[in-house]
Parts: sequence; C-alpha cells; structure tokens
Amino acid sequence: MSESLATILSRIEDLAEEVGRDIKLMEVCGTHTHSIHRNGIDRALPSNLSLISGPGCPVCVTGTGYIDRAIAIAERHGAALHTFGDLVKVPGSAGRSLADARAAGTRVKVVSSAADSLRLASSTGLPTVFLGVGFETTAPGTASTLKRARSEGVDDFSVLSSMKLIPPAMSALASSPRLAIDGFLCPGHVSVVTGSRVYLPIAESSGTPCVVAGFEPGEILSGVSMLLGQISEGRAEVENAYPAVVSEDGNPRARKVMEEVLAPGDDAWRGLGTIPGSGLFLRGEYADHDARTLWPVDVPPAREDPECRCGDVLCGLIDPPGCSLFGRGCTPRNPRGACMVSGEGSCAAWFRYGGRRPE
Repeated sequence: MSESLATILSRIEDLAEEVGRDIKLMEVCGTHTHSIHRNGIDRALPSNLSLISGPGCPVCVTGTGYIDRAIAIAERHGAALHTFGDLVKVPGSAGRSLADARAAGTRVKVVSSAADSLRLASSTGLPTVFLGVGFETTAPGTASTLKRARSEGVDDFSVLSSMKLIPPAMSALASSPRLAIDGFLCPGHVSVVTGSRVYLPIAESSGTPCVVAGFEPGEILSGVSMLLGQISEGRAEVENAYPAVVSEDGNPRARKVMEEVLAPGDDAWRGLGTIPGSGLFLRGEYADHDARTLWPVDVPPAREDPECRCGDVLCGLIDPPGCSLFGRGCTPRNPRGACMVSGEGSCAAWFRYGGRRPE
C-alpha cells in the first residue's frame, strides 16, 4: 500500500528541518509545474523549501527568431505552416505571431502531430512546413514521420526544427552560480524516452541531486522527499521515483529513430541563450525535407519584448508575479509572453491556479 500524502509531507518537513537552510528545487517539466500549482503542493511545503520552475515548456523556450523565420518562409515562398496550437499566439519580433500572419492571409493550420501534417501535405500537394517544436517526448514522432515522408516520396513536406534536448539545459542551469539549485525534479515524460541514466553526468559533474518523478501529487512529493534525503546525506545521485513508467535506459527504439534522422547542435533557448549540443537538427541526408535548406530566408536579428520577463521565469530567476506584466498586460486571454501563451507555461499555471494577482 502506498504512503499517504500526510506521511510523505511529514517526512519532507523533518528532512527540510534537518537540512537547516533554504532549499531550492527546480522542476523541469511544464506538466509538473501545473500539477504542483493545481494541487497546492507548493503551499503545503515547509517555509525553507522552494519549488521553482525551469525551462520545461518547449513552446516557451522557443525564441522569437524561430517565429520570425517561420513567418518569413510562409510569406516569401508561399508555404503552408502546420503547427501545434500553443505556438500560434507566441509573439515573434515586434510582437507579430503566427496568428497575426494567419489573419493577414498566411496559411497557418493547427495539427496534432507531425504525422497529421504529413497526411495533409500528401492530400493537398501544397508545399508544407511542419514547425517541429518539442523535446525528446515528441522528437521521435517527428523523426519517424520524416522517414515516412522520404519512403513515400512526399517531396512537398518539410520540417523547420526547433526540437531540443533537456539534459544540456539542465547542465547549464546546474552550473549557474546565480541560481544555486539544490536538486532537480526530472521530467517524467521525457525520461520515458531518455531513461534516467541520462542525468548521471549532471549529478556527477555539478553535484546536483536528480530524481525522476511522475505527475500525481504523491509521485511529485515522493520525488521531493528523495531529493531532500540526498541533500541531507550529502549525496548527488540519480534516483527514480517513477519506476512503473521510466527505466534506466528509456526507449531504445525511440532513441534510435531520433539518431537516424536528427543530429545534435548548438541552439538558442529563450532566457538561457545558446546552449552547446542542445538542439536537434535534420541530418544531411534529410536536407530535401529541411525547411531551412529548402526555403532560405534572410531574417533580421531577433528582438525580445523588453517588458516581458519570460526568459527570467524559465531560468528560475523570478516567479511569474515578479514580472510587471503578470496579470496586468499579460493574461491567458491576452498573452504578452510565451510563458502565458502555452498551456505548459509557468505564468499560465500561476495565473490559473492561484498565482498572486495584482489588485
């Protein structure tokens, strides 16, 4: 029989008291963030223990330059853009989004997957660009779809990749003296693909404990308890609080198809800058399906909204209410920044589930 929430919370209180100082744990998954706030987990923890949100939302970490490039490809080459719904309202430079481009006549269609995009491209015969935004969770599906497009000879289908790898971003965060993160609550969905072993270099090189956790309140609290146990004992290891779903080695078949089609490279993250080896780009043999190669455009340097502090939220430097736009000029109905646009964004979670609202 599993432990009760009260039992786990009691153990967390004892361990936090034993550590005897302020403790900062970062969750690196938007689903964790929303579960934490939806269930009031953050408000149930000891006063010296803080859970802060990291760059666990793929739409949120996608920079304005990517949006600018996608719109430029559509407008200059007449390609149709297929995208996940959360990306449609994310502003590019000068605040122009895919929704704005669509209102001006650009073909922008929301799809549920890369496979859905390929099906539509096959049936319409229109030059189609799938906006490949995501982490290790969705990258295998996009890679598999690219293989299928090649085998079926669908020449009008291409991908503009902004797929990213979570571990390099975690390494960058762990090494930041400004953050001083005491432990990582590792993402459950991503870990299904990568396995828990992928976090070992982070724990070993930075001395930062890592625990893979599920998404129910008890699973999250168990992960927090295990992190506190490591901190209390002076350990920095990788532990798995989600063994029913996550193994050490993850999903070899999913990783294999990613490796066949995609190659890591340096990529820009909103708030974190360019992180070496953190992006996934199409290998050379798939250049005929790479939107960057097929549809070259000159895009001016990207510009971020100077008032929006989404980047600082993603780095854990501030909580969403620390941004002057939160709840005023930026709400889920009228979002100003990516962290409020996306359903996985930290600002959306704070606003929806009890984040402090200005009077």
